[in-house]
Amino acid sequence: MTPVTADEESVLADLTGMLTRLLEDEYGVDDAEIGMETTFHRDLELESIDLVTLAGLLQERYGDRVNFAEFLAGMEFDEIIELTVGRLVTHVVTSLETAGAS
Repeated sequence: MTPVTADEESVLADLTGMLTRLLEDEYGVDDAEIGMETTFHRDLELESIDLVTLAGLLQERYGDRVNFAEFLAGMEFDEIIELTVGRLVTHVVTSLETAGAS
């Protein structure tokens, strides 16, 4: 596994790549604009099964250092519906920094 830097820009680039791949594979969409304010539900129209796929992609990229299921489990339903890419980026950066410090 290659070393992973814990800065917002690189994590956003990683997530954009994952989401682009997911959208293209599942829905044939290859032109989605993804940024920090993009919502998973409203903007990308992802279903809950897509979040499971994303969890797998995150696991593949970051290993056990980022637990997406645990992150979602701590949220209310409305928070999950309004989840932005930026909030996930912040979670990933924090998780990687915490894992790197231990």
